[in-house]
Amino acid sequence: MTSPLLDGVPTLDDLDASGRRVFVRADLNVPLRDGVITDDLRVQASVATLAELLDQGAAVVVASHLGRPKGEPDPASSMAPVGVRLAELLGREVTTASDVVGDDARTKAAGLEPGEVLLLENLRWDPGETAGDEAFAAALAELADVYVDDAFGAAHRAHASVTGVPARLPGYAGRLLERELDALGGLLDQPGRPYVAVLGGAKVSDKLTVLENLLERVDVLAVGGAMAYTFLLAQGTDVGSSRVEADQVDNVRSLVEAARGRGIEVLLPTDVVVAPTFAEDASPTTVAVEDIPSDQMGLDIGPRTTDAYAMALAGAGSVFWNGPMGVFEWAAFAAGTRGVAEAVASTEGFSVVGGGDSAAAIREFGLDDRVDHVSTGGGASLELLEGKDLPGVVALRRG
Repeated sequence: MTSPLLDGVPTLDDLDASGRRVFVRADLNVPLRDGVITDDLRVQASVATLAELLDQGAAVVVASHLGRPKGEPDPASSMAPVGVRLAELLGREVTTASDVVGDDARTKAAGLEPGEVLLLENLRWDPGETAGDEAFAAALAELADVYVDDAFGAAHRAHASVTGVPARLPGYAGRLLERELDALGGLLDQPGRPYVAVLGGAKVSDKLTVLENLLERVDVLAVGGAMAYTFLLAQGTDVGSSRVEADQVDNVRSLVEAARGRGIEVLLPTDVVVAPTFAEDASPTTVAVEDIPSDQMGLDIGPRTTDAYAMALAGAGSVFWNGPMGVFEWAAFAAGTRGVAEAVASTEGFSVVGGGDSAAAIREFGLDDRVDHVSTGGGASLELLEGKDLPGVVALRRG
């Protein structure tokens, strides 16, 4: 059954791309280290749509942002490494433009033949992208005659390439965007019960709205990561030097009280891994939460907590996980995130990993092929689950 989020949104099933020049807004915003891609999830995720269009005989202009350049060319955020990897995955040449809407991009787009691919330079090299500039959107639209949005990770941004181009060209959802809306829509519309959400990461303030919305829908909420210490502080626990948001304590206390009053189970850590400093080589110690030393900080959930969260996930009908349980990039503080990842991968319920660090973690642990859906958009997935309509989706909707 198709998600209600796709109501009125044309997809590739509605598009005959043969002989047409198609502008594909992809999300190729991958992490780079010294010019080398360290995680190509988003490039891999774009291949299905691009291959389908190319096989139909379309000429394809691909556009994406990469990193956070400040509206001007920056070699450190060039799309060139992405073009190399994209060519490998597509098994065909990918021509790259040296600009976004300049002479090189226009000339190469105009000369594209069916079955050929052009990758534009970083959209955010032009300040018009993030400003939603009408002239920049019009210049992008002139490069093609059909628009396909396959950039779920940018669909919550009202940027020129996301909302301005489909205002000027017939717009369609690509396979990745369609799959994201279908999977996440399932969590909004009649999720399997019990519905268990696991939230981690750094800040409560970043997730306050999604917490409020999830607590209207879930049966169990398990909290980890740095944000857990604000929850613990709200329950009267001394959390030592752990990172907290003191200005969110009252909000968190009210949320937890309201949730438990409605019979929702809110799981908080009962033991944590602490260290005296925030450092990879810091000495880890596992303690009960009521025994956190005043001069130490929590950097991971402990084994008892991991087991409790895994038990809740084992019986879930549907699962949403967003945010690591600790500093999983450091081996001494990775066990909690790994344990949750393994539990999410093992559940028989419908499982969704909500992008960002959670997606990176589950791929790092080699478990991504055992979950139903790994989202490519952390921020976009959270906004959807907050109940928001994404600007990129609204821009495609007809009727």
